[in-house]
Amino acid sequence: MTPEFLSGILGAIYDAALDEAGWVTLLESVRNLLGANYASLIVRTETTDDIGLIVSAGNNQPNLDPGNPYIAMSPFTGMKPDQLVTVGEVISEKDWRASTYYRDYCAPQGVFHVLAADIATLNGGIYGFRVTRPETASDFSKADRDFCRLLIPHIKRALNLHLSINQDRKVSTLYSHAMAQLMVGVVVLDQSGQVIEANPAATAILELKDGLRVVGKQLEASYANDNRKLQSLVRDALAHPHASKLALTEAMSVSRPSGRLSWGLIVQSISSDQWTEGKQRPSVAVFVRDSEGRVDPPVRLAQQLFHLTPAETALAIQLANGLSLEEAAEVLNIKRNTARAHLRSIFSKTGVRRQTELVRIFLNSVAWLSAAD
Repeated sequence: MTPEFLSGILGAIYDAALDEAGWVTLLESVRNLLGANYASLIVRTETTDDIGLIVSAGNNQPNLDPGNPYIAMSPFTGMKPDQLVTVGEVISEKDWRASTYYRDYCAPQGVFHVLAADIATLNGGIYGFRVTRPETASDFSKADRDFCRLLIPHIKRALNLHLSINQDRKVSTLYSHAMAQLMVGVVVLDQSGQVIEANPAATAILELKDGLRVVGKQLEASYANDNRKLQSLVRDALAHPHASKLALTEAMSVSRPSGRLSWGLIVQSISSDQWTEGKQRPSVAVFVRDSEGRVDPPVRLAQQLFHLTPAETALAIQLANGLSLEEAAEVLNIKRNTARAHLRSIFSKTGVRRQTELVRIFLNSVAWLSAAD
């Protein structure tokens, strides 16, 4: 095993931390080096609530397999984490051959010799690392075992990195979803003021080209005066990334050629840490609020929150979206007297006395965070 090969396989481990597809490439490299018929990573064992998942590289073996009930019968279950063992170290050959796990699962796949380690991650998870050979092949040598022991700490670090990155992505997606549901657009600019990212709400606003647009990767306002102020705010934010622990924040309104209500806009610097460098570094966030935006929260959630009937909830949603009682009645195709009766019932159930107050509590409710995309 040359230094170049070792460097390559360690690189494959850390590539896998960034991209799940990389685990198959890594396992295939391990399988080829050790002359194995399979190299696998047991991500989840099968339970009554989960079919499990095994990532594998092997002869005629799918790269992603659901778990199987035999895994729970494995003699390697419950091993001390992060220690590499062979079959002979956990069970006698006679008992191994007689086990249901070997007879019904391993033998049909040509698996006899096994190197196994359970790798514990920081979040409490256990991942099973397995390398196997058929009975016709020799058992794993000391050099083989030493090589795998060398890999295990790196695989452990890569798994922890992958879990951390994946969690960050999920949290970011959740935040982005919440911002979009609240009709807040977010545009992220790099250190040169170019747009590098926009959430769904911001993308919808920019596609309108009604007061704000992207020209040559630059965020611009339609009117010259607005654009001069916007560019000035962006330059100020870029010039003071480390002004204080609190990011520099400035606000302005942006007129819309359509004549509709102006966009409310906030420019905020993003303070990078001392290790951050390179192109397209997030440096400025531009928040845009759609004051006229309409969303429709799930009727079921609104009913649960305010104990309203479906008809009352439908009316409350229309009122929250800015319609008058008469306009809401027309949209819902109900009589005005019926709408007034619904409104009285809504007042009684929510404890409010004015329509403006009803709109306020409805808009501030969590129901809007679960509105459909």
